[in-house]
Amino acid sequence: MEARNLRVSDAEREHVGELLQRAVGQGMLSLGEFTERMDTALAAKTRGELNAVLADLPGIAIVSEFARTPYPVPPYPDPQQVARPAPPNAYLPQAPMAGGVIQGRLSTISRTGRWSVAPVLQVNTKLSTVSLDFTRAVMATQVVHVAIDDYGSTITLVVPEEATVDLAGVETIGGMVSNKVRTGPPIGPLHVVARGKLRFGSVTARHSLGTSFRRMFR
Repeated sequence: MEARNLRVSDAEREHVGELLQRAVGQGMLSLGEFTERMDTALAAKTRGELNAVLADLPGIAIVSEFARTPYPVPPYPDPQQVARPAPPNAYLPQAPMAGGVIQGRLSTISRTGRWSVAPVLQVNTKLSTVSLDFTRAVMATQVVHVAIDDYGSTITLVVPEEATVDLAGVETIGGMVSNKVRTGPPIGPLHVVARGKLRFGSVTARHSLGTSFRRMFR
């Protein structure tokens, strides 16, 4: 079987997402292109589909243990920018960042104030109440991806007034998705993209109560 037809793991998808984040920071991709490519990467099933989102980015070599030579050839060696299988959670920043993985069973989970937000948040919860307040949070990137795997929880995303949120990729089974803020394009300082599966729970994106009151008296 050709290497491009082999199945990819979640760790590989997440590592490619980190490379796309770097490309945005280096000005090689716009935020719109980043969102499109990230959606493609998350949906990729084979290495050929996954590597396609990196093929035109200079300085990034696409390598697997099944390939004899990397393609495309980078202008200079940079082992930190090689898209190869990574260990679990390899996409997270080197320094510990609160909120990278959010897990709970029958719990109340709250992230508020000046908490550090990783580029990708994994919400793995069951029968819990989860509140992620981004209004004063410290962002590592402008675009934050929230990967949801939940059963029976209430998940609330509180964002600043100028932020945008995309909940279109949340699959529901007996659940509810409610977006009370702008969906895009990502023109403000924060754009949250939620993906994943929600079983008999709810996810809501809204502004803070202070923002709602200010709008009432304008």
